[in-house]
Amino acid sequence: MRFDIITLFPEMVIGASGYGVTGKAIQSGLVSLKAWNPRDFTVDKYRTVDDRPYGGGPGMVMKYQPLFDTVNAIKAEQKNKKLKVVYLSPQGWPISQSLLTQAVELEQLILIAGRYEGIDERFVQHVCDEEWSLGDYVISGGELAALIVVDGITRLLPGVLGDEESAKQDSHMDGLLDFPHYTRPEKIDENSVPAVLLSGNHAEIERWRTKQALGRTWLKRPDLLKNKPLDEMQRKLLEEFIVELNNLRCGNE
Repeated sequence: MRFDIITLFPEMVIGASGYGVTGKAIQSGLVSLKAWNPRDFTVDKYRTVDDRPYGGGPGMVMKYQPLFDTVNAIKAEQKNKKLKVVYLSPQGWPISQSLLTQAVELEQLILIAGRYEGIDERFVQHVCDEEWSLGDYVISGGELAALIVVDGITRLLPGVLGDEESAKQDSHMDGLLDFPHYTRPEKIDENSVPAVLLSGNHAEIERWRTKQALGRTWLKRPDLLKNKPLDEMQRKLLEEFIVELNNLRCGNE
């Protein structure tokens, strides 16, 4: 898959993308990433990419022409049919695991990292396919959001992770939070690893993990369960979790 990031700080993007899962995917050729500076597509000697907003107000607005010409240059360099142009904006659709999973089907993703007060609305309306947001808050630019999107999609691509099951078990992949994980040592102070994980009984381990994933979601993100239909077994496991939790709390009081 190819990622093209339009940013005023290409060094920031290239530097950060060279680490971890994304860096390994780029080195292995499973992913290609290129940062584009819209200043390289300006037509004045000052390489101007922003201007004052019509109607007045604080701050500056990124200009249409440099961004438009940058997108055209990207499309001319490599023509892919499964392509999206996405503006990373606090007004966009919230980025979710479901959205990232759908994006895996693309061949190319052009990410616009905005700055200042935003970008000319005509570019958003006529060039961008979608707007995506990290959440209901504002950061100084879209570079960090772009890097998060790249990392989130890259880890879902076939062959990127050492174990294909790893991504499938991540939080939100099945609409639930992940179950708890433990490693050596077996005991820390008075806290031991749950006995079922040491049993070697894979069916019971899977049952426990499903119960914990349901219970954690119920405790931490009950809003996720509102939109997730549970089958009979899942409902039973969640009920068991709640009973066990209440018994534990009563025992501690």
